[in-house]
Amino acid sequence: QVQLVESGGGLVQAGGSLTLSCAASGSTFSTYTMGWFRQAPGKERESVAATWGSGGSTVYVESVKGRFTMSRDNAKNTVYLQMNSLRPEDTAVYYCAAGQNVIRFTRRYEYPYWGQGTQVTVSS
Repeated sequence: QVQLVESGGGLVQAGGSLTLSCAASGSTFSTYTMGWFRQAPGKERESVAATWGSGGSTVYVESVKGRFTMSRDNAKNTVYLQMNSLRPEDTAVYYCAAGQNVIRFTRRYEYPYWGQGTQVTVSS
């Protein structure tokens, strides 16, 4: 079992930056693939980025490449999402998710554990 708690959301102007954090419970955090997803009003939840366990790679969806950076600190059981050059279309509730058997990082059903989400609003 893993419990996830996101923080760091807020209101920011276009072009600004925010850093989201996701703190996880449990002693096997390093074995989990961690993902960030987002859901805008009226839209489906979509993948943003993911990072595999210790020494694993990090991947991003095309729309955030070069602007967002995901990192993890296994000693602190925490993952981060540094978001730069934010755009109004980045406005959404952002969720972190965890799974141990993730093959395709964009597939929501491969992550059994989810946080409650944190709102990010980007004004134009």
